[in-house]
Amino acid sequence: MNGWAGKILDINLTDGSIETLPLDMEMARLFLGGRGLGARLLWDLVGPEVAPLSPENALIFTTGPITASASQTSNRFNVSTKSPLTDTILHSNSGGWWGMQFKRTGHDALIVRGKAEKPVMIEITPEGVEIKDAGHLWGKNVFETTEALGQNRNKRNVLCIGVAGENQVRFSAIMNDKERALARGGGGAVMGSKNLKAIVVEGKDKNKPVDQDQFKFMLYETGKLIKASPLTSQALPEFGTAVVMNVVNEIGALPTRNFQQSQFEHADKISGEEITDTILVKNQACWSCPITCTRITQTKRGKEGEGPEFESAWAFGAQCGIDDLDAITEANYLCNDLGIDTISMGNTIGCAMELAEKGLLEGELGFGQADKLLALIEDTAYRRSVGAEMAEGSYRMAEKHGAPELSMSVKKLEMPAYDPRGMQGQGLVFATGNRGACHETGNMLGPEVLALPRLIDRFATQGKAGIVSVHQNSAAVIDSLLYCKFANMAVAEEFFARTLTAITGEHFTADDLMVVGERVWTLERLYNLREGFTMADDTLPGRLLNEPVAEGPSEGFTVKLAPMLEEYYAFRGWDKTGIPKPEKLKELNLEFALEVTE
Repeated sequence: MNGWAGKILDINLTDGSIETLPLDMEMARLFLGGRGLGARLLWDLVGPEVAPLSPENALIFTTGPITASASQTSNRFNVSTKSPLTDTILHSNSGGWWGMQFKRTGHDALIVRGKAEKPVMIEITPEGVEIKDAGHLWGKNVFETTEALGQNRNKRNVLCIGVAGENQVRFSAIMNDKERALARGGGGAVMGSKNLKAIVVEGKDKNKPVDQDQFKFMLYETGKLIKASPLTSQALPEFGTAVVMNVVNEIGALPTRNFQQSQFEHADKISGEEITDTILVKNQACWSCPITCTRITQTKRGKEGEGPEFESAWAFGAQCGIDDLDAITEANYLCNDLGIDTISMGNTIGCAMELAEKGLLEGELGFGQADKLLALIEDTAYRRSVGAEMAEGSYRMAEKHGAPELSMSVKKLEMPAYDPRGMQGQGLVFATGNRGACHETGNMLGPEVLALPRLIDRFATQGKAGIVSVHQNSAAVIDSLLYCKFANMAVAEEFFARTLTAITGEHFTADDLMVVGERVWTLERLYNLREGFTMADDTLPGRLLNEPVAEGPSEGFTVKLAPMLEEYYAFRGWDKTGIPKPEKLKELNLEFALEVTE
């Protein structure tokens, strides 16, 4: 294959049918792969009449044209579906080794629909594709399932759900290569609703560049840039993603105790530096990745695993008022084994803690109770006791107790580790996110905090709409090529375009890629509009709009969303209600979705 394998595997679990379909190459050129191809396929397959946990919903696993090419970080893959947590379009991607191995099976995408009568697994090998009984695996967690199915990174890779997915926890994750996650939005619940326990892949096909000499040159050039960047060559390898914990806390943008404060007094105890100094065992990398940001750690009790990443350390740490690094780390391990999104889990615990402290939730629960983390996570996975409410996500839980405003979420997706009162552009990112509050689809950490590529005033609002839009478009195309976002912090889109040209033999420029990004972003917006979402959903929790930060570097600030949102719609070529204009759809080759704008 040269970028695209040209094949889609379509499996219906209801009738057991397995079909190989040709990839529409015009669609591939317009959407590339990954997140873009997933969104385009989901548009046709899953309409507003489909409930997320019904057999009619589809799980669409997609690779990109650079996946398995040996280009730096070319290991990622995507899943697209309708989210059971948000009811929006959902895309989630992951690194590791599974995506590379799936691409080597000779497919660009796998569509799974329907529902098996009993637990099953899918096995894709050079010998063929089979749907196999998985009754012996149902009820087992991720680590045991992965080992039982013979995980071998260089040959055989396992993707599966834990009991949280089986029990359709609305923010359950799909796990691959044991501890890598397609985490956000509840893809694991969709997989569980189909009685699908695992997908095992073994591949042998190669993704060979058309222009080998140019590809090798681009490999050399991008490698130099990654080595030259202090972030990708020093900070991330030495301290992991949690390297930004102290930085975000210093500026007063680290959400604390369910976003009641914007600084955590013990941030240093849960930081990347502390992880490196006290619990780090070694670094680890995804396939074809020189950055090696993954942390293998071990707690004082001798438990070992991956992480915690920055978001996980924050979610179980500052968000819950907890500074016990061992407790946070073991909570992270447990989530990986049960198959749970750590961001939503930590947020939901933080929300429950505030509800209890305000007398709205029964039980002796409050901020700082590290000893209760593991039990709360396990109860959520098994839907026991208060865990049955938490399994529905923080918004539904808080709404049940008469205080939906205490859910720190957008479109019911829990917010990541940035208080936008201290990062105005990040507030616009969260409010306009197509899958809900998300830092992976246009993070403003670079320009507002890290001076990448240059520092801008984090409290300013004017001009933020254009910067946010460009970052969102860039993230969408990176997720469609399926590079890692960290590579993009060192390598500009021009280099990705030249690499894509070398692999596929088709000419792409950086401008071409950015148009793809805008096309993908706009289609996702149209999908949500078709689902019934409106500009009223482009908002933030009232706490962030109306309650100024009480103290610290961001003291006195709220998010000034309204003027940024108005500017954002105009910049994107949408009308004042956030609906893309017909001429914009024509410009982006999205005429098939025109009826949504009428």
